[in-house]
Amino acid sequence: MSTADLLYSEAEDDLRAAVRSLLTDRCPPATVMSEAESGRAHDMALWRALGAEMGTAGLLVPDKLGGQGATAREAAVVMEELGRAVAPVPYLTSAVLAAAALLRCDTDQEAVARLLGAVAEGRTVGALAVPLSTVAVVTGGGSGAPAATVRADGDTTLSGQVSGVAGAAGADVLLVPATGADGHGLYAVETAETSVTVEPLTSLDLTRPLAAVTLTGAPARRLAGPDRAEAAIGWALLTGAGLLASEQLGVAEWCLTETVRHTKERHQFGRPIGSFQALKHRMAALWLELVSARATARYAADALATDSPDTPVAVAVAQAHCAEVAVHAAEECVQLHGGIGMTWEHPAHLYLKRAKSDEIALGTPGRHRQALAGLVDLPAPTG
Repeated sequence: MSTADLLYSEAEDDLRAAVRSLLTDRCPPATVMSEAESGRAHDMALWRALGAEMGTAGLLVPDKLGGQGATAREAAVVMEELGRAVAPVPYLTSAVLAAAALLRCDTDQEAVARLLGAVAEGRTVGALAVPLSTVAVVTGGGSGAPAATVRADGDTTLSGQVSGVAGAAGADVLLVPATGADGHGLYAVETAETSVTVEPLTSLDLTRPLAAVTLTGAPARRLAGPDRAEAAIGWALLTGAGLLASEQLGVAEWCLTETVRHTKERHQFGRPIGSFQALKHRMAALWLELVSARATARYAADALATDSPDTPVAVAVAQAHCAEVAVHAAEECVQLHGGIGMTWEHPAHLYLKRAKSDEIALGTPGRHRQALAGLVDLPAPTG
């Protein structure tokens, strides 16, 4: 049995350097805070530079289908850097969730291949129309989709509502799970249609806004029927959860780095507060949590990249751990910055909101622990 290589390759390090350089130049904290208050769903200029010009939108997509032919390992590196910058771009929703769902449809179909190519090239922004809190229905035999709330009238129109959809505001195309006369299906709907309403919701994390999608006889193209749709949606949710762990890792890394920097510079009683033993212990404990989070996130990315049979277990472990580490790191960052950490002007609140939002995205830690117990046959205590 081969073992997973959790170390970063030279190509992954080069990709990280390129993405970090772009985000440092185009997405500093002041810009993120300004963009969060702008009312725009995404920073589309940054997305064009990152997704289209740099090519990261197509990392999960093979060359022959218009992508870069990379793997989830490279996509995880991008997610880490986006977490470090809390960048307001639709990478998770378009380049990961939408692309992963399309890849599990029949890519020999012209409609699927054309849409997948557009998403991979960054020309089209896609979004999977499920609530952000949706978790894949994982069993030992694979992953599936939860029940759909939209109905299909034939293969041409959809009606229904989905709330809490991340990436819907600002998307060009929605991938909508729907139930028709012959069962579950996945459909493409253009957001420009007058029969499609995307209503922004008040979101905790303004850098990843949510919306309610209402379809009233909306024209649609069926991308997958009952034979593929449920598995495609389930795989997209599993891939999204696995790569979200890398974003949570990036959030935690920024929070710890920024906290250590601040405690070295902030003085009390004539000495840096970082020299106080109690604070050193808290930061050391957080560093140990972060090291474990990196191992679990990297293993999930590697399992996705190699299509390992252990993928559901790896993803469940990564999400159960990384979500809580990100929240803990963000809370420590706010608290150890003292009064300045509580202000709107300091970016710490952006990371706390992203961490809390990510904690319930694509399944809470409790849901993933529950799934993990079933996967490894570990029954819950009784009585």
